[in-house]
Amino acid sequence: MAGLGGYSSPQLPGPGGEGTPSGPSGAMEGGHGTLDEPVTETIMRDLRSIGTKLKYVMLPRARADKAHGLKQWDLWGPLFLCLALGIMLSLQTGNSTQAGLAFALVFVIVWIGSGVVTLNAVLLGGQISFFQSVCVLGYCIFPLVIAAFLSLMLQIIWLKVIFVVVGFTWSTGASVGFMSELVPDDRKALGVYPVWLFYVAIAW
Repeated sequence: MAGLGGYSSPQLPGPGGEGTPSGPSGAMEGGHGTLDEPVTETIMRDLRSIGTKLKYVMLPRARADKAHGLKQWDLWGPLFLCLALGIMLSLQTGNSTQAGLAFALVFVIVWIGSGVVTLNAVLLGGQISFFQSVCVLGYCIFPLVIAAFLSLMLQIIWLKVIFVVVGFTWSTGASVGFMSELVPDDRKALGVYPVWLFYVAIAW
C-alpha cells in the first residue's frame, strides 16, 4: 500500500512465485507501481478486493469460478473479521477476564487452526500456502461474524442457536468448496474434515 511521502510498504511473496504478490494489492498493476498511486486509490482498491471476497463467501452463485478470487490472498479482510468477531464475543461475556480470554481465543483458533488445516492439505498432496489458507478460512468466518452480531443484538437463547447453526453451515460450505479443490479426489474427505472441525471450534 502506498503511503505518505511516496513510501511503499514491502510486499510478501505470494504462493505463485518469489517476489510476485498473488493478492489483488500487488505492487504492479497495469504496468504502474503503487509508489505513484494516491493513498485513497490504494485503499479503495483494497476495499473492493475485500468486498469481492466477501461476495464469494455470502453468495453461492459467485462460487462458480471455484473461488478464483480467494486464491489472490490478502490478510486485511481476515484481520478485520477476527477483530470484529473477537470484540463481539468479548462483549457477550460476564466479566473482563472472560472477555480477554474470548478475544484471544479467536486469534489463536484462526491462526493455529489455519496452520493445521494447511499442513493437513499439504500432507494429502494439496498445493496451498499458509497465507492463502489463512485468507480463505479467515474470509469464510464472515457468516459467523454476522451470527455473533445478531446474537449480541438479540439476547434470546433459541435465536442464538439458530444464528450460529446457519452461520456455521454457511461458513463451512463456502470454505469446503475451495479446500476440496486442493487435494486429490480420493482424499477430499480427509482434507475437508479438519475444515469442519475448524468452524465447529469457532462456532462453539
